[in-house]
Amino acid sequence: MKMRDVILLFLLAAVWGASFLFVRVAVPVLRPFPLVVTRVLIAGSILFIFALLNRRDLQWWRWRQYLIQGVLNNVIPFTLIALAQLRLTTSFAAMLNATTPLFSAIVAAVWLKDPLTREKLAGLVLGIIGVGVIVGWTPLALDTTGLLAVGAMLVAACSYGVASVYSKITFVGVNPLMITIGQLLSAGVVALPLAIMNPPATEPTLDVLLALLGLATLSTAIAYLLYFRLIASAGPTIAASVTLIIPFFSSVWGAIFLGETLESGQVIGFSIILVGLLLITGLYKGVLTKFRGNAVEEVLATS
Repeated sequence: MKMRDVILLFLLAAVWGASFLFVRVAVPVLRPFPLVVTRVLIAGSILFIFALLNRRDLQWWRWRQYLIQGVLNNVIPFTLIALAQLRLTTSFAAMLNATTPLFSAIVAAVWLKDPLTREKLAGLVLGIIGVGVIVGWTPLALDTTGLLAVGAMLVAACSYGVASVYSKITFVGVNPLMITIGQLLSAGVVALPLAIMNPPATEPTLDVLLALLGLATLSTAIAYLLYFRLIASAGPTIAASVTLIIPFFSSVWGAIFLGETLESGQVIGFSIILVGLLLITGLYKGVLTKFRGNAVEEVLATS
């Protein structure tokens, strides 16, 4: 793994981690549906222009598939995360969102008949325990509203998991950039009527507008471009490991800009989830193999 890829990996984690900060600032004023619509339409338009300039075939005949993917991967999770962050801190939400690979493994086992090995089962158990520690060992007063917010985050992670399996089945050999553009613009069309019926609560301030702009451009459009570049440069295994780093940056941004504190229960719970994710995804095998291969190449090059 080259140093350039390491930098790219952490940069991607930083901009995706910032999305939880941007949502936390913007959603109380804009409300979930207007926030989601503006996010996906701005990001989708930026990527659409990028694709046109590079003369990419957008394959609009796949519009039904883009529509389903947009609902599963954007409308449902983006809306639920926005709703949850009316109640939860950025670090709390990001850690719960990191359970996405756990749900992906369950969905793949049911839908694709992908066998749950002992490693995956152990990872699922650890993931459940980790979520329990985060939710149960927190100073936040988790009343009915708080528990609903936690539930919304977990349903959002599950929706991401379903979307990943649907994408694997449906978009075989399709350029990921085309999928992203199609799903973002389709998600905007679906959520637009809901946004019109639920307009922003008050006039947005400059901070809110800047958060919205950062969410759409930096944490969505640019983040996807960085992600595709990382896949091409370091491979999908390394790129997928970004989900393990995002909660760290979300916690850092929340502490710096919102004065949030990271509680011991969150650290312990996420550490347990992290071990579970490594077991489920097998990422540790790919990373070790990559580093070992690079080490061998360096030894041969210097001998």
